[in-house]
Amino acid sequence: MFGKAIGIFIGGFVGIAVVLVGYLLLFPPDLLRVGTNYSAKIVCSNVFIAGRDPDQVLSVDVQAPGHPLLKQISIDVDREAQIVEARLFKIFAPAISQYRAGLGCTNVHLAGLSNQTLAASPDLPDSIWPLGNDVELSENPRIAEALSDDALLGEGYRAVVVVRNGRIVGERYAQGFDETTPLLGWSMTKTVTASLIGALIQSGEMSLGESLVESFPNWAQDGRGDITIADMLAMSSGLEWNEDYGDVSDVTRMLYLKDDLAGFASERPAESETGRVFNYSSGTSTILSRVWQDKLNDGGLSYPKEALFEPLGMTSVVLETDATDTYIGSSYMYATARDWARFGQFLLQQGVWQGQQILPKGFANWMFEPVAASDGIYGKGHLWIEAPGDLPPFEDAVWLQGHDGQSIGIFPSYDMVVVRLGLTPSKLSYSPLPLAKKLIAAFDSQ
Repeated sequence: MFGKAIGIFIGGFVGIAVVLVGYLLLFPPDLLRVGTNYSAKIVCSNVFIAGRDPDQVLSVDVQAPGHPLLKQISIDVDREAQIVEARLFKIFAPAISQYRAGLGCTNVHLAGLSNQTLAASPDLPDSIWPLGNDVELSENPRIAEALSDDALLGEGYRAVVVVRNGRIVGERYAQGFDETTPLLGWSMTKTVTASLIGALIQSGEMSLGESLVESFPNWAQDGRGDITIADMLAMSSGLEWNEDYGDVSDVTRMLYLKDDLAGFASERPAESETGRVFNYSSGTSTILSRVWQDKLNDGGLSYPKEALFEPLGMTSVVLETDATDTYIGSSYMYATARDWARFGQFLLQQGVWQGQQILPKGFANWMFEPVAASDGIYGKGHLWIEAPGDLPPFEDAVWLQGHDGQSIGIFPSYDMVVVRLGLTPSKLSYSPLPLAKKLIAAFDSQ
């Protein structure tokens, strides 16, 4: 009798397990799908854009700082097809990320990808940065001292570049990374999106005061029709959005579960009066990418290179798209540290490069102005006035900031730009401001 009971129990347990496995195979929960799609995307981009080892990327970039569930994810890299597939326990929640030349990696769900690609940018001349990639580093020992202090560079740093008076005067790279390695800027990409809009304003194809109903006609049926480009850039549109990366939220659902990212974000309703509430939103920046691309007859895929990156000599840049060929202008731009420094220098120079006025006169200053609804911590052009690490504003500095410790500090009073890229989780509360202050002291000592 006892043996029969045990047999019935085991049989029931096995039956439940089979049903559970079948359910997970057919209907994996969103949390699992977010994990595998995130893993496939990060590995794909780092392998095919940055040329890194896939197993190292999985273990160091994805698993080490992430959710315990990520440690159970395996990857398969098809270099011929340029595809990365990720699965949980080698079975569940399969996810695919596909590489296309010039456009990087895209997570593919229900939609297929177009055959669009972008040609590589021409090589730079043999010249001193920023016209070329040669550098003449400062001999000031105090700069070298600051860049040799691992505490100032922060745990997980990968690249630091210091620009003073328009020249790179110091740089340092972690083992395995160098001046040729494209690195992900995460939300620093948002400021690039703002600058692409600025370039279109300069050419007369956009304006800060226009609405978004041309791209999203259904907005005209409610209060969203009154939201302007300026409201969106200031992160004060009033649209509902949850930017929490710790769970399945609006931002993770958009980035890792959707083919049409801007379409998903545009479905968010208004939850507050426009201009009254500051709500940091990657959905906002991705919506803006769709809006500026709709201004161009060819869909705008070549525009960032032609209007911004190639004029600035940013030859390493890959700005990635979703499956609808909308640029993910909130999150996914890869570039070398020297190219990120070019972009910071460009903003420091008020949108002028080699005598060419790429942004409208006064536009960069407008970008740097504080958003009233943010209590002075955020600028009108998709950048930060508050220093990284939740530190108070520092003099007239402004900051580009991205997930896991990415930053570009722009210091107009000191004619200085400091780029810091790495893998530094926010829980470490790292800030590059002490490094910047040490560098300023070094310049003052000369």
